[in-house]
Parts: sequence; structure tokens; C-alpha cells
Amino acid sequence: MAGPPVLSVRDAAVGFGERMLWSGLDLDVAPGEFIAVLGANGTGKTTFLRAVLGLQRLSAGSITLGDAPVRHGDRRIGYIPQQRVFGAGVPMRGVDLVRLGIDGHRFGLPRGAAASRARVRELVGRVGGDDFAHRPVGQLSGGEQQRLRVAQALAGDPSLLVCDEPLLSLDLRNQRVVSDLIDARRRDAGSAVLFVTHDVNPVLEMVDRVLYFAAGRHVIGTVDEVLQTEVLSGLFGSRVEVLRTPSGVFVVGLPEVAHHHDGHEAAGR
Repeated sequence: MAGPPVLSVRDAAVGFGERMLWSGLDLDVAPGEFIAVLGANGTGKTTFLRAVLGLQRLSAGSITLGDAPVRHGDRRIGYIPQQRVFGAGVPMRGVDLVRLGIDGHRFGLPRGAAASRARVRELVGRVGGDDFAHRPVGQLSGGEQQRLRVAQALAGDPSLLVCDEPLLSLDLRNQRVVSDLIDARRRDAGSAVLFVTHDVNPVLEMVDRVLYFAAGRHVIGTVDEVLQTEVLSGLFGSRVEVLRTPSGVFVVGLPEVAHHHDGHEAAGR
């Protein structure tokens, strides 16, 4: 989609003590653009999202949303976290979880209760939650809970969706349902998407560009530009292989610092 960038990152860096996590990051995110943020644990993916959310101070550079610096609680950003199961005894209903996206930022009693209820109904319907949203969240499946978190994130009509591994712990069917809801929002309303994931394959067809963090460095480009043997080998500083199969894209032979399990990981792990 045409238009000025939703998010602009200029020469940004984050360090902790003498360790520089990443630096020299320049990125413009266009309206409706879907960017997958990949990399091993500890390389700075979540820190990058925290910086975009105004929760992590930069060591250098700037991040702006529209024409203003990012700040915590900006209603123009919708946040979708990892799926975390609520305890069975939690009395909060699904509609109450969604309502937090509308009234949770306000002090005191919610204003415009009728309008809030109407907005909740609209959001619940948008994610297909009419059949389960009035039940306690602890009685809902992980996929149902995550659909409601998407509804909550849409409550402020965001121009940017920040998604921190939203498919984690979901089965394949619910991964598809949740990713399709996110993709529909960016296609229908032009919301940009930053999508941190350990496995890019469930959203591969939706991704416009990839931001890949590794060993204090990063690379940005399309899937075909970034997920290449030569590119990732240069990024990691040692030989890795990118394999493309009918079931997806896989990176083999990651350096020890990037291992999670057996060295044969889905792209982005």
C-alpha cells in the first residue's frame, strides 16, 4: 500500500553494559507490510519489539511511529503476545479479556459502557468468537484464547500490529486461524505487522520482508533475498545451508550459539 511509513527506525542500537545486542538498524515499515522477525534466542528479536513498544530504551538512534517517537501505551499499536494458558479457575470471561483492549488503559470506571459493549461484540464477531466469548477464559482452548487476544489487539484500531510469537503452542489448525486473522487485518485495514517467530513456515506466504538477527548483526530483505545459504552463512560467519522443500524452508547447520535442539531447525530458529 502507498503512503508514508507507519514505523521508521533510524541507526538504532541496543546494548547492555559492554555487550551490543544489535546496532545500525534502519527500517521503514510501510502500511499493510508484513515483516517476519527471525533469529535464535538471545539475538534481540524480543528486545526489538520492546523498543517498538516503548518498553526498551535505545542505546542510539530513534524509532518513530508516524511522526512521533514511540511510547508505551500508544493506542496506534496493537500487541499480540505468545499464547499463555489461563488457569481453569480464572473467572474472567472472554468478552472481559477483549474489553481490556478498550477500557484497560483508563483509570476509574469505563466510560460509555453501551458503546464499549457494542465494540466488544464487533471485535468478538470479527475473530469468530461468538460461540465461546462469554465463557470463562480458563475453559477455552489455546486457539480460542488467542483469537480473543487478536480481538483485544484490534480494539484501538491500530496502524501497527506487534506480534511476539503468537502461534507458539498452537496446533496447526489454530496457527492457521490466528495467522489468517492477522493477515486479514493488514489486508483490509492496512495495518503493518511485525511478527516475531521461531518458524516462518506457517506465515511464509504472507511475509513481505524478513528482518533476521544473528551474532550482533542483522539483514533485511525479501524471503528469497534473506533465506539463502550464502546470505545466512555471511550473517552467522560460518557455513549454514538453507533447504527448500514442499513443506517449507529449513536452515541446517546453525552455529552452536544459535542451536535450540539438534541443529536442524525451521527457518528462523
